[in-house]
Amino acid sequence: MTLVTGERAARGVAPHPPHPLRAEVTRGFAPWAGVAAFVTSAVLLAVEADRWQGGWAETRTELHALQLILVPLAAAAGCRQGGRERRRATEELWTTAVRGALARSLAAALPLALWVVAGHLLAAAGALLATWPYARGDRPYTDLLPADTVVLLSAAVAGHVVGRLVPWRPAPPLLAAGGYLGLGLSGWASAGAWRHLDPALPVAEGLVPAGRQPVAMAVWATGLAATAVLAHALRGRRRWTALLPLAAAVVAGTLLVQSGPALWQANPSEGGQVCDASTAPQVCVNARYRGMLPQVTKALSGVTGRLEGVRNLPSRFEDRPGGPGDGEAQLPMLTPIGGSVVRGRLTDPEQYAWEAVAALQDRTKCGDADARETTADAAVSDYLAPNPQQEHFDALDATGDAARRAELRERRAARERLASMDADERRIWLSAYFAAVGDCRPMGVPAL
Repeated sequence: MTLVTGERAARGVAPHPPHPLRAEVTRGFAPWAGVAAFVTSAVLLAVEADRWQGGWAETRTELHALQLILVPLAAAAGCRQGGRERRRATEELWTTAVRGALARSLAAALPLALWVVAGHLLAAAGALLATWPYARGDRPYTDLLPADTVVLLSAAVAGHVVGRLVPWRPAPPLLAAGGYLGLGLSGWASAGAWRHLDPALPVAEGLVPAGRQPVAMAVWATGLAATAVLAHALRGRRRWTALLPLAAAVVAGTLLVQSGPALWQANPSEGGQVCDASTAPQVCVNARYRGMLPQVTKALSGVTGRLEGVRNLPSRFEDRPGGPGDGEAQLPMLTPIGGSVVRGRLTDPEQYAWEAVAALQDRTKCGDADARETTADAAVSDYLAPNPQQEHFDALDATGDAARRAELRERRAARERLASMDADERRIWLSAYFAAVGDCRPMGVPAL
């Protein structure tokens, strides 16, 4: 570069000056704003990794939830950038530049906005890569990411306008705090249709946006930011140009408000079930987690093996939201991720099996159980899948009063009688037991 410049100078040709945007992109506050966006996103994602790293929909929801922090951060960064010339006392000098006010404003605002977007996208790419090895079904969801990117860019540009207009050093942190409170209150405290204008509105894992929702949100945010920029930078009749993006924002906002929940639909994968028909009852999991089926089947193998040949059982286990249907038993829900499932693995298969047996014995529709039913339930549960904490509970009962010790002796005797039966006798007894559970017949529960 030095040789080329020297040759041009020797020939009397002036060297090309560097492009003005080069300094804006590579120096100053803009790169640091991008680093702040990346570090903030990465830290928040890492803290909650157990909750999303293993499900594509959960990763999408967590990335979208970052908007609550990143949008105020982008606006504050833009606000600080907008007050740069005032802090340097170069406002009058800047007005003598050849470029117009709009070009000068965009040249200062867009590099920072793009750095903020780049920081967030880098963190989002890392989150998607971190989910990839642990996802057990479904597909990556990137439907909200483009709109979230546009919203961040718009927030930074709009914040830049605020920084140009408000000659106050505390303006950036106050703008960030106000944006955070505004987005938070709009998303969590409001139940009206206006909450759908919130770009950080929480999104449940079981929902996917209709095709026009991200577009409407992007137009809504971009229209407001463009209106602020044009109204501030243009003068005279040209200022009326700001009405065009404002009209687009109004149309998009009206669509978001009036359509409301209609812009969201149930995930097509959410209601489906994937089943293993080799067991009785069959074991079925939500189609969104089809890759978890072998683990769930293995965790329940002890239960289904002991139930082989037993009649009057539900036809299948399932984990569909909303409760089981007729002839079905509720499996412990795999969601929310971070509880029974972390990074695509069951955290405690024994606890999972015990909870499945508890659902198999569900008597909620039958009212309160009497002493005979309670004793039988405890014996069946201990035979099929013992509570991992049962020894601890028995130890507590053993040190209790006389009534608790008597109940403990009765429960232990019932467990021993059920375990000591031969295979045929036990199958007959369990068939009668599950028939009584299904029909809510207390006197039909066979004695132990």
